[in-house]
Amino acid sequence: MSTPEALDRLLQERQADRLPSVAAAVVRKGELAWSNAVGRANYDEERDATPGTQYRIGSITKTFTATAIMQLRDAGALDLDDRLEQHVEGTAAGSPTIRRMLAHISGMQREAGEMFVEGTTPTENDLEVALALDPAQAHHYSNLAYGLLGRVVAAKSGMAYTDYVDERIIGPLGLSRTTWHSQEPKAQGYLVDEYARTVWTEPETNLGGVAAMGQLWSTVEDLAIWAAFLARGADDVLAAATIEEMWFPQVMYFPDDWVLGWGLGLMLYNQNGKIFGGHGGAMAGHLAGVYVHRKTQVGAAALTNSGTRGNMDPFAISLAEKAMELWPEPIEPWHPEAEPPDDVRAILGRWWSEGNEFIFWWERGALQAKVAGTPPGRGETTFERDGEGWRASAGRERGERLRVDGAQLVWAGYPFTRAQEPFKA
Repeated sequence: MSTPEALDRLLQERQADRLPSVAAAVVRKGELAWSNAVGRANYDEERDATPGTQYRIGSITKTFTATAIMQLRDAGALDLDDRLEQHVEGTAAGSPTIRRMLAHISGMQREAGEMFVEGTTPTENDLEVALALDPAQAHHYSNLAYGLLGRVVAAKSGMAYTDYVDERIIGPLGLSRTTWHSQEPKAQGYLVDEYARTVWTEPETNLGGVAAMGQLWSTVEDLAIWAAFLARGADDVLAAATIEEMWFPQVMYFPDDWVLGWGLGLMLYNQNGKIFGGHGGAMAGHLAGVYVHRKTQVGAAALTNSGTRGNMDPFAISLAEKAMELWPEPIEPWHPEAEPPDDVRAILGRWWSEGNEFIFWWERGALQAKVAGTPPGRGETTFERDGEGWRASAGRERGERLRVDGAQLVWAGYPFTRAQEPFKA
């Protein structure tokens, strides 16, 4: 079975499980590798879905909001550990921090009032801090928190939230089919009757003052570009180092089963030992998911015009997993390194610390270290020169200094010796 056929088959199987239509795309190292769509975008018009069909992406909008916040942080307009009250006028003292709001550990209640009960459209002035839990007590998903983060973006940029995201994120990335209101060709949202197998049409809800939590529409091909951005950043939008910060786990959704964590605006799924970052989305008549594996930069987006049974989060991840299987990473041939500097040569080899054996080696022009016996690709540390010594720039004990002290090394405050030794009395 060829690569497109394998992905097409997964798409067909998903739509056949009682979904009006499903569109999907796979991105690999920044390039669109595959896209397709199956089913009807609109039954009344007898119009089929295509990869260019717009769907509501719901809470995937939150990743755009988080990106806007990180841009403002990088520009010095705010600090992630600032309290909301420092940037939004009229907010009560003791409000949660921006960091906790991004990671859904602010304790804020889930919704902005009862807008989904009453069918109302809130304005920015309707948003007030309301807590369901004490901050940092547990993960508690909050649309209200992201509505308020949209107010932070507006307050610190001097622009309407939607204008800011258009100008600073959507435009620079070339997401021409990502908009705040639907544009043709678009998918009509449906609710599939579980037993009669009929469909009801769903309305296009305007989120108004809480647009930052879930207003956007997009296509799978635009979301493929977004997945690539979430993996590596973009010079004119957000630096790779800031993207890495967004991926750092802030909380585990299931503390006893580490299958889902949250970074700064990103959902982090542990799927068969691989971490996929992104977000899901749900609005009336639409479900969405976009996820990417950062190490391989393989990701996928999946959209459906069904408000139930779609499960686009695991489906997008399954497409990415299949793509990783079909397009495995190339195996690079080994080549000998250039001779390391003399001071590096003296460091290389086996060392002991705290009773454990470590290996220091030279690779690709950098000093590396790891605990002996650690599986490849895990636990490595990379060092960079820092004055007369070294500093760990990535991996274990990142940020800590390494220096040569006579016949021993000192790293992160611990001695490393050529032979196993007990601690000094």
